[in-house]
Amino acid sequence: MSTVPHGVCPDAAPPPAVVKAADLLTEAARTGAACPPVRELFADGGDLETAYAVQQLNVRRGLDAGRRIVGRKIGLTSVAVQRQLGVDRPDFGALFADMAVPGGGEVPAGRLLQPKVEAEVALVLGRDLPHRECTVVDLLRAVDFALPALEIVDSRVREWDISLVDTVADNASCGLYVLGATPVPLTAVDLRAVTMTMTRDGETVSEGTGADCLGSPLNAAVWLASALAERGDPLRAGDLVLTGALGPMTPASPGDVFEARVSGLGSVRVGFASEGDQR
Repeated sequence: MSTVPHGVCPDAAPPPAVVKAADLLTEAARTGAACPPVRELFADGGDLETAYAVQQLNVRRGLDAGRRIVGRKIGLTSVAVQRQLGVDRPDFGALFADMAVPGGGEVPAGRLLQPKVEAEVALVLGRDLPHRECTVVDLLRAVDFALPALEIVDSRVREWDISLVDTVADNASCGLYVLGATPVPLTAVDLRAVTMTMTRDGETVSEGTGADCLGSPLNAAVWLASALAERGDPLRAGDLVLTGALGPMTPASPGDVFEARVSGLGSVRVGFASEGDQR
């Protein structure tokens, strides 16, 4: 098992184009002004490993600034979205403690650039998952409980003009996340069969099932565990895993209130402050 701090993988100094891409994304987040697609900085638009190098550089910067990693998010779990971006696998990003929004809380105006909301199943681990070929049995033994979750995705890239390289470099387009309040053991719920309904201001805007997430949220989590172990930074006890969207994501505007209900897991809710409310 890796002995480096969680979220840090040792490697050589990154190439100048990787540093430039990381700088652009960091500045966009700091200023609230979205940047052009970072793929334009790389020959032929870059590749997956280049994109993860950008992501990892900004993760390191976050850790150096005192931020704390609490888990990972999985993206691109929808086959339709994978086809749209020309890929055949999910991607992942880092979850920091300061990305958490309390259930029933409110996202301050101006906190994000281009927020969209999607409903997911969250898993919390009680054991490490160090194996490069993780199995469902390994995962079932490791998971302490599941929760309903809302991921508030965001893109630092202007107008969501993203390729696979752009979204991976941009920490898998992660913004914030909200968790439900009642832990449910996996023995009490079939995650493949759960149904999800998400509303915005009381109107249904997204529906789906556990099977819409790579066949099951468990499949997505197994993929993530294996991918991270292969990179020398495995999932560990206490980690939170957002397993991927159960249905289409929906744009959020100031004043909106979202609520998702996932059968067997309960509900989770978040609001977006009105313009001018910077609390």
